[in-house]
Amino acid sequence: MLPTIGTILLAAGLGDDTRTLFNFALSLAQKYSARIHVVHGHEVPDISAQNMAEIYMFQETLQANYEKSLDEAELRQGQLLERLCQEELEKSSADSNLLAGVKIVRRAAKQAILETAKELGADLILMGSHRHSVLTDALLGSTTMKVLHSSTIPVLVVRIPG
Repeated sequence: MLPTIGTILLAAGLGDDTRTLFNFALSLAQKYSARIHVVHGHEVPDISAQNMAEIYMFQETLQANYEKSLDEAELRQGQLLERLCQEELEKSSADSNLLAGVKIVRRAAKQAILETAKELGADLILMGSHRHSVLTDALLGSTTMKVLHSSTIPVLVVRIPG
């Protein structure tokens, strides 16, 4: 017996490929009467960038500006993804209740995806994959590959054209 799909976690970037992924998730959600949760991992700048900023600002000012800029970035990212999803829902005339929400998580993408999937009790993670060279994947790794190897639930990888 196949498992039921009631909660789909869409791992989204901020590019146009998110439209392709959302429409794929929308198709699945309609077929299985599932709800779509969108997550985006917002990784904070590495320590070298923070150290460079410390050279030019006092610690108190730096911390306040740093937190404010992260909050503002996350707000804009969330609004961007929310707007994109709403546009695609309107184009497809799908029920707007299929979109459960958009979440920006201040973690590396892999960690954000896996933690959110567990938190939501997701039945399926939907991710995109671009064409990479073997060398690129070997040196940098791929979020999709990392999630595939770490997830305890099914991961559906959608090939992004182009």
